[in-house]
Amino acid sequence: MKRIISILIIFSLVMGVIGGCRGKEENAKKQENTSGVVETKTTKQEKGTDKKVQRLDFVWFSDGVEGDVTKEIIKEYQAKNSHININMIEVPYKDLETKLKVMISGGEPPALSRLTQLGAFKDTLVDLSQYIKDSDKFIDQFSDSLQSFYILDGKVIAAPIDTTANGIIYNKTAFDKAGISVPASPDNIWTWDEWADALKQVMEKGGVRYGMVFDKTPHRFSTLIYQAGGRMLSEDGKKVVINSPEVVETVNFFVKLHQEGIIPDSVWLGSENPNNLFRTGQVGMHFSGSWMLTNYRDNVEGFEWGVTYMPKGKIRSSVPGGKYIGAFQNSGVEEGAVDFIQYFTSKEVNAKYAKESLFISPRKDNANLDYDFGKDMFAIFANELLVTPGAAAQDWADPILIPAIQNELRDGIVEVMAGRMTAEEMLNDVAAKGQEAIDK
Repeated sequence: MKRIISILIIFSLVMGVIGGCRGKEENAKKQENTSGVVETKTTKQEKGTDKKVQRLDFVWFSDGVEGDVTKEIIKEYQAKNSHININMIEVPYKDLETKLKVMISGGEPPALSRLTQLGAFKDTLVDLSQYIKDSDKFIDQFSDSLQSFYILDGKVIAAPIDTTANGIIYNKTAFDKAGISVPASPDNIWTWDEWADALKQVMEKGGVRYGMVFDKTPHRFSTLIYQAGGRMLSEDGKKVVINSPEVVETVNFFVKLHQEGIIPDSVWLGSENPNNLFRTGQVGMHFSGSWMLTNYRDNVEGFEWGVTYMPKGKIRSSVPGGKYIGAFQNSGVEEGAVDFIQYFTSKEVNAKYAKESLFISPRKDNANLDYDFGKDMFAIFANELLVTPGAAAQDWADPILIPAIQNELRDGIVEVMAGRMTAEEMLNDVAAKGQEAIDK
């Protein structure tokens, strides 16, 4: 009997030790889940590897089909990286900034987001150069004209994924009828005066009422500023120089195009839509941008149209725009997010994204993609970006100058066209308002 009791006591002690060890092990696991590792993103272990499954929340907005293309790219990436689960959160563009700010302020920033206004998030975005082995090589892949948008305060806070370019769409039927050949290569570019003469000829012989319509935006107008060798802000970002002789010349040239009837007053002095005017077939050119290609593909009837090179003043220039992908600090998965950014912006993957979404690729080595529609047109826009000076991006990326002067510039041009101010007077006023904002 004593022997049986001894055996039972020993058994109880052994089970107690085992239970205690098991309890400590379970407590250790609980502590691991609360020690700075976000459970929903990183705690599951991938079988057969030492990698933990990571969930990357990716906030996204779409203008067209690019969301579907991105989903395909995500599937391909996940097939190669089985420990990554990318959760795409789709929001309307108008809600993007609010959505991101709510997530960040709530302590749950997404891993990634498609972005346009990088300045609003520059303090919360990851500096990609801290994770990318050769950041200079990474940056050099993209058009130089975009750098001022995504490199802020010396930090690479995002990467470009698609871009737009200002440029010229023309009425091919009208130019053919007038016997005018538009520039067919970068080696055969019109000067401003040659451009104006061609527009007059197409009005006389091409069966159109106007030579050109021009979008009523300071962004499109500024293209001429850079072609003239001007800029809006000094290179060091401290002085507003929009009242320089080069910009005065630009305003006077633009006003002259209206005075000579080449551009109708109804757009800038009224409210007529230049897109609608061009679609009538009664206009030789539309000074707009690459985003209009799909619109005109689907809506222009009765005449042929195409894209040609813009003229040059002192230099050639367009104005870049576009969208970016950034990774957020404190997501807990920064390294995985940056790896996906490098994949998304790689040559082959970005080519797929641009071709299938009908975007211009920001990569230098994707300037001549084989688009199903408009291959030659996209190549022209891409070439315009390659020759665009850095001043264009520096000006338009400035978060203080542009909000302060863009409406003032647009409305001021109208005042000059109406004869109520000279170009010098108007630009001095705009410069003063811009300088006041910069100095605050």
